[in-house]
Amino acid sequence: MEHIILYAIVPILTVMLLGYYAGKTGAFTGENARVLNKLVLNYALPAALFVSIIKANREMLSVDLKLTLISFVVLLACFFLVYFVFRYLYKDSMAESAISALISGSPTIGFLGFAVLQPIFGDSASVGLVIAIVAIEVNAFGIPIGLALLNAGNARQNATAGGKKPNPWLPVLNAIKEPVAWAPILAVILVLCGLKWPAYLDPSFDLIKGANASVAVFAAGITLSSVKIKINGQAIMGSFLKLIIMPLAILVVGIIFRMEPVNLKMLVVCAALPPAFSGIIIASRYNTYVATGTSSLALSTILFMGFCPLWIWLTDLCIGWFHLAA
Repeated sequence: MEHIILYAIVPILTVMLLGYYAGKTGAFTGENARVLNKLVLNYALPAALFVSIIKANREMLSVDLKLTLISFVVLLACFFLVYFVFRYLYKDSMAESAISALISGSPTIGFLGFAVLQPIFGDSASVGLVIAIVAIEVNAFGIPIGLALLNAGNARQNATAGGKKPNPWLPVLNAIKEPVAWAPILAVILVLCGLKWPAYLDPSFDLIKGANASVAVFAAGITLSSVKIKINGQAIMGSFLKLIIMPLAILVVGIIFRMEPVNLKMLVVCAALPPAFSGIIIASRYNTYVATGTSSLALSTILFMGFCPLWIWLTDLCIGWFHLAA
């Protein structure tokens, strides 16, 4: 756990605080943060998602069908749970609820997956399998769905303001046009077609994808400095849904369907990861729900340091009890 804190969580907080300081001292502004987020959302993040997914293969998805199905079904269900909680409990707009789902309804698997899982479970093929499966669900399904809901909400708002009645398919088409949506979808299609990604192409993507996490977290710090921090009921609810409900749902369903213990533990840790940074990037790009979303991200990242070992302990306890009861 000390390794996780020092090599995964502390760097995130350090870069975020550096961005916060840069924003407070006037070196960068909120507008600069939006420019940096545009760089990440349109270039760095799509490149990182594409490369991480296309390195998978069809065999990886079919080796443990139970793992694949449970991760897809439960994580997508949690995504929509967050959306409906904020849409109907807090009466947020459709666009705001979509941003909440993109943040608190998805783990930041692309940024922290290997950084957190490898120190705990080692550098094995099974670790890469779990991360690849969760990455496909979050990036090839969650992001396009969230963008479609966001665009639909904006289109509905424009229609209410006196614009034309929106085409129901237009938000979906607009979402798919975004590089952050079509890049992972294209990668999944190529994987399913059996394309082998040549290793000599990696260096061509390394420079731009390397800017992904650092620039995104730095921009999040700038954004946090330019908005009023709101650790309110919504930020707390987002952290509760992300850090408690999502891993709990994975644990319960995994126990019911008797998942392999190590895979279950890795999947629970993946589900307990802090909210997806991509949601903050999209929020800043569309200038929607930025303050509460960024506050929820910061709160969840700090709380993860305590919840990660807690969920590992609880999963071991449940697995042991289940085997004794069986």
